[in-house]
Amino acid sequence: MTVELYCDVIGQERAVAQLRAAAEHPVHAYLLSGPPGTGKRAAARSLAASLLCSSGGCGECQDCRLALAERHPDLVVVERVGPFITVDQAREITRLAARSPVQSTRKVLLLVDFHLVQHSGPALLKTIEEPPADTHFIILADSVPPELVTIASRCVRVEFGPLSLDRIVTTLEAEGVDAGLARELAESAGGRLDRARLLAADPGFAARRQAWRAVPSRLDGTGRAAAALAGELVELLDESAEFLRTRHAEEAAELEQRLRATGERGSSRRDLEDRQKRELRRLRTDELRSGLVALASVYRDRLIAGEGGVRALRTSVDATEAIARLNEELVRNPNETLQLQALLLTLSRAGA
Repeated sequence: MTVELYCDVIGQERAVAQLRAAAEHPVHAYLLSGPPGTGKRAAARSLAASLLCSSGGCGECQDCRLALAERHPDLVVVERVGPFITVDQAREITRLAARSPVQSTRKVLLLVDFHLVQHSGPALLKTIEEPPADTHFIILADSVPPELVTIASRCVRVEFGPLSLDRIVTTLEAEGVDAGLARELAESAGGRLDRARLLAADPGFAARRQAWRAVPSRLDGTGRAAAALAGELVELLDESAEFLRTRHAEEAAELEQRLRATGERGSSRRDLEDRQKRELRRLRTDELRSGLVALASVYRDRLIAGEGGVRALRTSVDATEAIARLNEELVRNPNETLQLQALLLTLSRAGA
């Protein structure tokens, strides 16, 4: 079955056009940068397919199909195993870059979450700047921090802009989602189409959103109420991940079946476990962000309504600022329970 490359990249026409043109005369490294959920990884898969395909990206050959599924032997996907990309991982990337292609005439290294490179950047600079002739890097980053600037200067940079709320709503409606629900999903997804689609298939989304919106009315100014409510919200995070745990169990069972059938050895189990841990962490963080968006909307609505006088308006402003600070902290993988307790205690005291 023929698949048109980049068909799953929504709202990034300029970036896609740039990547299509770049693939005709490929260089050693590309940096795809922009907010999460904007289609960078999907675009990276299509770019990898065009680099590994002997026809430049036909969409129907085995090289294209395997690359789009991230299963091509010459497409090496490197994801962080901890909060940041370590120096040891940087050394492993250098080793992988030196290997010869197995099936194609080229090899592609897809480096994920490279905005978290931190101190390992210098160890990779020479490798990315002067890789073997048959090696190409595709680097994904949400932003370009100072430690990534030098590496970024050695790459063809392709920017992915955030999707507008209306674009997400329109896409969801085209996929059969009710108009009212589509807007609510888009607002909860924080500008991420992938997250909005995930929530559209989640039967517990509406109840969890309502639980977050009810938080201000349940705070009474005491630490006890804040702690109890934080515990309930963490339980909601656990519930939101139940479907993912089910899928992970199915993946593990399929892997075990394949290993028994093929006698395959290596790091397959560890790789699967590492990926599943990242997915679970990412889902919980996304769910927490969605909850904070719903919570902030309560205080935003109060500000718009202008109810309660000057002091009430000041309280709403302080609350939205406190919620925004926690949102920024989530990139550091904080303790969810402690951070929520601290936030709710702050909101509770402000309300009192």
